Amino acid sequence: MNKKIFDEDENFQSVALIIGVTGIVGNSLAAILPCADTPGGPWKVYGVARRPRPPWNVNDPIEYIQCDISNREETQSRLTLLTDITHVFYVTWANRPTEVENCEINGKMLQNVLDAIIPNCPNLCHICLQTGLKHYHGSFELFGKIAHDTPYHEGLPRLPVPNFYYTLEDILFEEVKKKEGLTWSIHRPGLIFGFSPYSMMNIIGTLCVYAAICKHEGLPLRFPGSKCGWDGYSICSDADLIAEQHIWASVDPNAKNEAFNISNGDVFHWKHLWKVLGKEFEVEIEEFDENKRWRLEEMMKDKGKIWDEIVEENGLVESKLEEIGGWWFVDLVLNEECPLDTMNKSKEHGFLGFRNSKNAFISWIYKIKASKIVP
Repeated sequence: MNKKIFDEDENFQSVALIIGVTGIVGNSLAAILPCADTPGGPWKVYGVARRPRPPWNVNDPIEYIQCDISNREETQSRLTLLTDITHVFYVTWANRPTEVENCEINGKMLQNVLDAIIPNCPNLCHICLQTGLKHYHGSFELFGKIAHDTPYHEGLPRLPVPNFYYTLEDILFEEVKKKEGLTWSIHRPGLIFGFSPYSMMNIIGTLCVYAAICKHEGLPLRFPGSKCGWDGYSICSDADLIAEQHIWASVDPNAKNEAFNISNGDVFHWKHLWKVLGKEFEVEIEEFDENKRWRLEEMMKDKGKIWDEIVEENGLVESKLEEIGGWWFVDLVLNEECPLDTMNKSKEHGFLGFRNSKNAFISWIYKIKASKIVP
């Protein structure tokens, strides 16, 4: 654990534990929770992540705890010391080759955290668990093969396939029974717009890296997707908006023991955002041609040295292309029809937040540039 940044005599109304604090939503929670006007505050915030604290996270007023929650002994030794937690925000996951393996590792991680926290925190009152829209259409390996009809709503039953989201829910439901008055909420975002060089599914960060490489090499910006990805309707979930829903659900009685979709509340076309991306990086847009299908993952195989040059020439935060480029994820998202959800349940329970997706896209590009991740 880092040196304490909080005054022991300071009077906090709530104490948060963010599991996955360097992830795409964890970053937003770490920035929003300490704000003076955040509901439920003032908040004291602990942030847990597997890796050392990154330079782009150091300004958030949180106590950073490096801990690999897949290691039970390490989790016990580091998290059982935190006895003042009132709210847990679980916003992390691990990726394995098959969904059966995903169920095993992700279930183990959540179980380790809850076993360390629930018995040792007498004031613990709420746990927020983040999953996603794969609740309705299955794992990545089943993408496009099995799904409910859209728009997805929270009343739909589970699909008859392995899904680590279901594993996490079942563990949560069992564990909250062990403490009287402990409540939960589940949050299901879709494609997330946000900031985290560590995120495996950071589509904006990945597209920014791709655009920067195109500019460096004098190449046009080509769309690595299908026609339905190019001009079909898409939705997304702003990371700050997701964080706001987490916080709302953690303090509002109307949100207790419920699952909620969370998306921006509008729709967009990638063909419009592609023009925005080209403008922000001063790169020419190549006209979309459905007959020229290609994969970004294939194009980026040999671009590691090019990225090293870009980092050095522009004084960027040191990074490796294979660490910050989620090429497989972009290929997956932009080649399939985007599933749509509904925010009716969330609005009916009192959460009225929304975002303009185009404006969100631009603002996260600015954030990534300002953090010296891309030029």
